[in-house]
Amino acid sequence: MVHQQRSEGRLSPSSDTEDTADTAVMSRLLAPRLAYFAGVARTEHVTRAAQEMQVPQSTLSRAMVRLEQDLGVDLFARHGRTVSLTPAGRTFLASVERALDEIERAADEVRADADPATGKVAFGFLHTMGAETVPGLIHAFRADHPRVRFSLVQNYGEAMLERLRAGELDLCLTSPVPDAPDLVARRLDEQKLRLVVPADHRLAARRRVRLAEAADEAFVTLEPGYGLRRITDDLCKEAGFRPRIAFEGEEAETLRGLVAAGLGVALLPPPAVARPGVVELTVTAPRAAREIGVAWLDGHPDTPPVAAFKKFLLSRRGNLLPN
Repeated sequence: MVHQQRSEGRLSPSSDTEDTADTAVMSRLLAPRLAYFAGVARTEHVTRAAQEMQVPQSTLSRAMVRLEQDLGVDLFARHGRTVSLTPAGRTFLASVERALDEIERAADEVRADADPATGKVAFGFLHTMGAETVPGLIHAFRADHPRVRFSLVQNYGEAMLERLRAGELDLCLTSPVPDAPDLVARRLDEQKLRLVVPADHRLAARRRVRLAEAADEAFVTLEPGYGLRRITDDLCKEAGFRPRIAFEGEEAETLRGLVAAGLGVALLPPPAVARPGVVELTVTAPRAAREIGVAWLDGHPDTPPVAAFKKFLLSRRGNLLPN
């Protein structure tokens, strides 16, 4: 069977760029009519489909005519008040039903993520928060919200802020606390940093040290772009020297291992579990600490589970970190 091909509304792309633009235009034209088409195809009766979808019959009839005009193909063969699909209509229906199923699945997913009791929070945090701080926070939060789900992302500060801006995270714990016009950030706590030295180091017998006393040491640090690296550079500058960097890494406990191996010293937050082979010294000058804060995208609406977890985090000001 040969079906009639219409000439109205046909697009004639003349380049790849125009082809892409024409496809986008066509998608916008077709999308609002797909559910109407599926309803008529299912019932094979315009009046019955209009009643089921609770739209005027005239609206539905016009939509089907415009759909065929936009495609340039007859989708229906008309027999009085009833219709039947042409071969082109059957081909089109199969794809339309898949598209509508996918839209329904996506709608169910976003509704589930926003459910107050069982929704999802996309939460980012620093690597150094992962061993103890974040598990403790989530455990405490779920005492009152036992079915809320979490998508957890560990990364360094700048990378998490970019994911906030991209809409991939709802909230993140980071340091330093960001100051940017498109973000909202709140200081939650402060974490003291220690000078970590090998167990056989000349300073290992001390309990406290001025950072300037390590001016001649090789340092192991996080890579540029990490908040802790910026803090290390700033504290050394304040102490009157520029650190001589021997190794750069991506994770604090790896740096502790390098220190234990005698490859340098490091400024690090306290470990979740004491590591053998190193001694951790209190830095008396300059004051060595980092602020920990929570950040989110300004103007971004919160789902109920995100709002609840944000409120919980803000309630932990001054009591965020484990003792």
